Amino acid sequence: MRLMFGLVLVIGLGLAGFAVYMAQTYIGQYETELAAERAARAKQIKVEPVVVAKTTLRYGQQITLDDLRRVHWPTASMPEGTFQTAEDLFPKGGPQFRTVLRAMEAGEPLLRVKVTEPGADAGITSRLGRGMRAFAIRVDVTSGVSGFLRPGDKVDVYWTGHAQGRQVTKLIDTGIRLIAVDQIADEDTMKPKVARTITVEATPQQVAALAQAQSTGRLSLSLVGAYDDVVAEAVEVDQNILLGIEDAPVIAQEQAQVCTIRTRRGSEVVDMPIPCTN
Repeated sequence: MRLMFGLVLVIGLGLAGFAVYMAQTYIGQYETELAAERAARAKQIKVEPVVVAKTTLRYGQQITLDDLRRVHWPTASMPEGTFQTAEDLFPKGGPQFRTVLRAMEAGEPLLRVKVTEPGADAGITSRLGRGMRAFAIRVDVTSGVSGFLRPGDKVDVYWTGHAQGRQVTKLIDTGIRLIAVDQIADEDTMKPKVARTITVEATPQQVAALAQAQSTGRLSLSLVGAYDDVVAEAVEVDQNILLGIEDAPVIAQEQAQVCTIRTRRGSEVVDMPIPCTN
């Protein structure tokens, strides 16, 4: 009887030890998995809601909420000027559509610079910044850079005309942005076009200068590189500078001194030259 009792006790102790071992193993695995989950959560990217295009959107297309959807976008790479809610995009009580100014692909965040204000169309006025004005310049195949100008490009403007008795070419403005070429304002167009007029965005002061220059001479445009941030310095060239001819110095000639003596002949007074004695 004692032998049986001892055998049962030994077996019980063994089972208890095995149960403790299995419990420790399970708890250890659970803690390891919990620590891994916490580490994964710590590395999780922070996101925010943003409005994106459902399908490809092209210039001039009117968009409503049916053309858009909300997705979560990484906060660290969030573009500037996005819309996060429908109320932000279309305020209550206002028009429920906007017009596309720049083409967007499906899944691309909707940006304020690529759409008009609610209810506006894609006309020239929607492209003008605050305090800016639109001004048209006459161009041809040579002055218009052979038809390579597109809306959104920047140009330097040169004036050629007569000043102080000589023909001069002078840089009168730099980095002026084009907002339309003829009647085309789509910045995504890739088709070359020889334009007759181009429309630029300028301040009222610049508009006055361009109008005066266009009425008194000939304007030519020089295309500025897309990533060029160098501001051109003052430039003025005439024929002598072009050919390297130096202007002859003007030598003032001393005016010959004339001495006279006045005599009267009857009723007539006569001035007669005589040598100057100084």
